[in-house]
Amino acid sequence: MPLVVRIERTDPPSRTDALQTAARAVLALLSDPRTVEETGAWHERVRQWEERQIRKVVRRARGAEWRRTEPLGGLTVSGHRAEVRVFPPVPLDGWPKELARLQVSGTDLAETEPLHTPTADAPVLWLNPGLRMSAGKAMAQAGHGAQLAWWRLEPAARDAWREAGFPLAVRTAHDTAHWHDLTTDELPVVQDAGFTEIAPGETLAVEGGSRFCPLPRGTRQ
Repeated sequence: MPLVVRIERTDPPSRTDALQTAARAVLALLSDPRTVEETGAWHERVRQWEERQIRKVVRRARGAEWRRTEPLGGLTVSGHRAEVRVFPPVPLDGWPKELARLQVSGTDLAETEPLHTPTADAPVLWLNPGLRMSAGKAMAQAGHGAQLAWWRLEPAARDAWREAGFPLAVRTAHDTAHWHDLTTDELPVVQDAGFTEIAPGETLAVEGGSRFCPLPRGTRQ
């Protein structure tokens, strides 16, 4: 699944804003009628992708690069300052040239805004404090976590989450002890497949609120 984050030279988004916007972008595509309805234009592509592996690749764009991605379809989701475009899944060797030429590197965003305490009724996607990831890599992981949570929701809960605008938070676990508690407490855990940046292993857990059901631990993505 291609995701493109807009990073202008003079006004880049903050790191957490980009991560949260990427997670919401994935949820927007998964809940779109073109995905949900069996006759939808994206339904079969998403179904086949989900049956294999929910790999996501994040690239950056600015200026004319960003504008050239708009006619390709997909969805654009905005955060506080972040903008992320998400497109239905395509094979890595089948990306449109407008996306294929975009850079994967250069997504080392800074934390430029205060992080507020997440609301009690929104899920928190926790990142492993022991791993160093670029913002692009972490955006993909946040998207995985949001998707795992989405899969376990009942239709009514999905509808309520969508209507609320997919509230969620992405945070780094406080320390290794906190991370250990999260990953041993029957919470959904994403294990990275090791394609980029880090070796295979646990990278992200989803802390569920009352609307979420636990997922099997050790899901590889």
